[in-house]
Amino acid sequence: MSEAFEGYGDDVAGTLLIGAAIICGLGIYGGFGGALGRLFRNVVIDVAGLFAYVVPVLAVALGVWLIARPNEIDAESAASTRRRLVGALLAFASLTGATHLIVDPPPMGEVGVGVANDNAGGLFGWLVANPLSTLLGRWGALALMPVVLFFAVSLLTGRRMRTLAGDTRVALAPVGRLMGDGAGALFRLGPREAILDGPATEEEVDPDAPTGVMDGPGGHRGRFFDQDNDPATGHLETPPALPPTGPPPSTSTKAQVTPPRPPKVVVPFDDSVDPEQLEMDLDPAAGSSWVLPRIDLLSRSDTREVDEEAVAERGQRLEAALAEHGVETRLVGMVVGPTVTRYELELGVGVKVAKVTNLNRDIAYALASSDVRIIAPIPGRQAIGVEVPNDDRDVVALGDILTSAEAAKARAPLEVGVGRDINGRSVMVDLATMPHVLIAGQTGAGKSSCLNSILTSIMMRVTPDQVGLILIDPKRVELTQYDRIPHLLTSVVTDPKKAANALDWAVREMEKRYDLLQEAGVRDIGGYNANYDAGRLDSPLGEEREWERMRYILVVVDELSDLMLVAPRDVENSICRLAQMARAVGIHLVIATQRPSVNVITGVIKANVPARMAFAVASSTDSKVVLDQVGAERLVGRGDMLLLGPAASVAQRIQGAWVEESEVRDIVGHWREQAPVVEERYTEGVADETDRPGGEDPVTASAADPNDDDELLKQAWELVVRSQLGSTSMLQRKLRVGFARAGRLMDLLEERGIVGASEGSKARTVLMTPEELDELINAGQF
Repeated sequence: MSEAFEGYGDDVAGTLLIGAAIICGLGIYGGFGGALGRLFRNVVIDVAGLFAYVVPVLAVALGVWLIARPNEIDAESAASTRRRLVGALLAFASLTGATHLIVDPPPMGEVGVGVANDNAGGLFGWLVANPLSTLLGRWGALALMPVVLFFAVSLLTGRRMRTLAGDTRVALAPVGRLMGDGAGALFRLGPREAILDGPATEEEVDPDAPTGVMDGPGGHRGRFFDQDNDPATGHLETPPALPPTGPPPSTSTKAQVTPPRPPKVVVPFDDSVDPEQLEMDLDPAAGSSWVLPRIDLLSRSDTREVDEEAVAERGQRLEAALAEHGVETRLVGMVVGPTVTRYELELGVGVKVAKVTNLNRDIAYALASSDVRIIAPIPGRQAIGVEVPNDDRDVVALGDILTSAEAAKARAPLEVGVGRDINGRSVMVDLATMPHVLIAGQTGAGKSSCLNSILTSIMMRVTPDQVGLILIDPKRVELTQYDRIPHLLTSVVTDPKKAANALDWAVREMEKRYDLLQEAGVRDIGGYNANYDAGRLDSPLGEEREWERMRYILVVVDELSDLMLVAPRDVENSICRLAQMARAVGIHLVIATQRPSVNVITGVIKANVPARMAFAVASSTDSKVVLDQVGAERLVGRGDMLLLGPAASVAQRIQGAWVEESEVRDIVGHWREQAPVVEERYTEGVADETDRPGGEDPVTASAADPNDDDELLKQAWELVVRSQLGSTSMLQRKLRVGFARAGRLMDLLEERGIVGASEGSKARTVLMTPEELDELINAGQF
C-alpha cells in the first residue's frame, strides 16, 4: 500500500491538513462542522486562546505549501525550511505568551501565572508565560517578548536583523514625520499660540532659527543621508558651509547637523562678499603693483530646496527594483549632489557585486532615468553606489567655488576652481601637483567651460608676475577672448604652424631653467623662489649675475587633434618632453581635445600626463582611452565630469563650474586696463621660428631647400657615418626634424655617395667608414 503512494507524501499530508483546517474553521468562525468541528474548535481554543482564529488560515497556508513544494529539496532549501519553522514557533510563542501576560496577569504579590486561559494566550501562552514570569517577573517577561518576536520575524523572512531594522525604520518613517511635525509646531509656537492660533505659517518663522535644511558651500544643498539621518524625517547632514561674513553663530564641535524644525526654511545664499576676499597671501611678487579683480565680478548661483520625500521615494523604488531581480539590498545612505543623487546600498549575505553591475539598464528603466552609473564598491566602504541624474540640475557658478572655504584655504598660485563634488564640497585643484592635465569630451559636454573656469580662476587669484600663460587655440573662437591680458607670454596662438614653435619654445625655456636651478644649487622652482625671496642666491665666482624671480608658466592647448594633424611628431615630442621634465621648473600643461582617439591621445602622451578630466563621451571605448576605465560614457553632459588624479585609481565625479562670457569680458577688461600696451610685455620668440634646431618650420620643412642649411646636412652626414645606421627615423629623432625633411637629407646623402639606395623598410647601407670621415675632416674637405 505504501508503495502505491510513494512520492505523494507531501500531497497527502497537505490535503489532510487543508481538510482539517476547513472543518476547524467552520467550527471556530460559525459554530458548524458537527461533532468533529466542535472538537477541533475546543482543542484549538484551549491551546491557542485568542490566536485560535488565525490557526485555520495558517493551517491552509501550510497545506498549500506542502503540496506546492518540489519533491527533491537541496540542502540549502531544507535548512531554510527548518529555519522558518523555528521562526514560526518562536513568533507564536512570543505572541501567545505576551497576550497571556497582558490579558491574564498573575494576582498582585504572586509569582507566575495561575492557569491557562482560552481568552488570553491559551495553554501554549501559559506554558511560555508561567516560567518566564517566575524567573523575570511580569515586566521582565513582557520586555523579552518583542525581542523574541523580532528575532522570529528575521528567521521567517530570511533577512538579517540589521536589514530588518532598516526596513522597519523606512516603513514607519511617514508616521514619525507626522508626529515630529506636530511636536515641532507645538514646541516652536508654545502651548498658548498652538491652541489659539493653530500651526505657524512660513512667514511667521524666524529666518535665523535653526532649520532642518542647511545650505552647503555657495548655497548648494548637498546632503548625506544615512541610517542616522533619515531622508523621510528630515534629519540631514550637510557639507561644510561657507565662512560666515557676519558674526559667527555659536555651534557645537560637531557642527553642520542641526535638529529639524518644520516647516523648513531654506536660507538664501548671502551675496554680501568682501571684495578683498580673494587677495590672499600667495607667493610674493617683488615690486608688484597689480590689483586683482573684485570678487563681485563673478555671479553666484541661487539656492533651491531639495524634495527630500521624492529622493527617499526614488531610493525605495531602487531597492524594490533590485529585489524584483533577486538582489537583496538595504538602502543605507543617499547623497544629493548638484547633478546626480548617489544611493548607497548594502548587499545582502551571499549577493555578488557583479549581479548588481549587470542590472544597469534595468535600474535605469525602473527609475525612469536616461542612464545610471554604478560604483561597485564605493572606495573605503562596504557598499555600492548607484548614481541617478537629478530631474532638476543645479548650475554651479565659479563665484560659488572661489568664495568657498576651500578657496580661502588655497595658497598655491596654480590652484584653480573646478566645480563641486557630489557631496556639495567645492573642488580646488593644484595644477602644479598634478602636474599636467588631459581634458577630453565630446562637443557640448563642458570641456571649454572647464578651460574658462581654469583661466578665470588664475586671473582672479594671481598676478602676471606669478603666472605666465601660453594659449594655443587652433579653433580661434574659445581662447581668443583672453588676448592682450598681461599674463600672456605671447598673443593667443591660432596658427597650428606657430603652435608647434610655441611648444618648442617651452622646451627650450625648460632647459634654460634647469641650467638656472643647477647654478643656484636648488631642486625645483619652489626652492629657487624661496632662496630668491630670502636673498640667498649667490653669483658664481668671478661673475656678476642679476637673479630674477621665476614665475610659473601654464601652457593651454584647446584642441590637440588639430595640432596632431598638422605636425604630429613635433607636437608629440614637445609635449612628452615637457610632461616628463617640466614640473620641477614650473611649466605645466593643460591639453584639451574633443577627439579621444588613440591617434590623438597617443600612448606616449597618456603615459606622461597622469591627471585626466573626462567629460561625456560617446562610448566606453573613448572612456577607456581617456581614463583607462569605463564611466565617462554614462555622464549626462553640461559640465558633468570625472576627475582622475595622478595617484588615484577611482575617478571623482564633479559638476564643473560655469562662468558667463560677460563675466570673462569684465575680468579681462580689468587686466587690460592695467596694461594698455601689453605687447611690450610679450616674451620674444615664443611663437616664432628663431632658435629652433635647424631653423625649420615643422610644417613647411618639406618645402625648404636643404642646401640652404649646410650645417644640418653636415650633422646628418656625421651622425649616419658615426652610427653606421642609414635610418630616416633616426635622423628625425636625433635632429628633431620632420619626416619629409629627414627623407630629403637622406636623399642628399645618397647623391654624395654616403649611403646606398633605399631598400624599402630596411635601413640604408652606409658606404663611408668613420675613419674616412676623419680623413675628410682633417683635410678640411668636410
